[in-house]
Amino acid sequence: MPAIHCEINIPETESLMFKKALRHLFNSTFVLREKEEKLYRFIARESNRFEISQYLQVIGYDILVEEKAGVAMLTLSEQDEDAQGLRRANIIQFTPLQYHLLLVLWQTYLSSLGNEDGTFIEMGALVDRLKSFGVEVSGQELRAALRLFKKYMLVHFNEDDKGEDAKIRLYPSLQFGWDIPQFKTVADEALHAGEEDEQEEDGTDTEEEDTNEEEDSWSF
Repeated sequence: MPAIHCEINIPETESLMFKKALRHLFNSTFVLREKEEKLYRFIARESNRFEISQYLQVIGYDILVEEKAGVAMLTLSEQDEDAQGLRRANIIQFTPLQYHLLLVLWQTYLSSLGNEDGTFIEMGALVDRLKSFGVEVSGQELRAALRLFKKYMLVHFNEDDKGEDAKIRLYPSLQFGWDIPQFKTVADEALHAGEEDEQEEDGTDTEEEDTNEEEDSWSF
């Protein structure tokens, strides 16, 4: 078996930025131009990108830069895509509930592109959209999912702001890192739920819900 050899040519003056870039990628998967512009520019520079890629490939990873979206991300090296025992770096394993939430956030991001106010959604509006998809989630589950998304640079929000008008910033990284088979399953379920809602619009009467109980379940 051939030995692994890696030679990195990074100027000493940029060694700190090189280390910072790698640690950021390992911690959060994504580096965003709109949030960490200096770090993103460093990674996106062709010479630096090559050196980062050389380093990462030694451990089965690689770097991908989507310049149009302004996103740099950690990916699995093409050389090791079929290797067993290597976790896919840019595929975060979410629960079905979290994938439903991710789908709603991504649709919201697309619909808000070009808005002068930026790509935001208020907490109350997010809850309403989830309800429209028939997604049942408690306030605690929602906050936990959003905190996870924040860790991986998919969204940003102030965790101290717990009101319905609390704003959630949506990042372009929402479109990356999907587990495609699981995404298709969640998308199909959402479409099926929408079809059922349309069929039931003129259906039989439903039992009246306890509004006080519903309000408690959506407290933040």
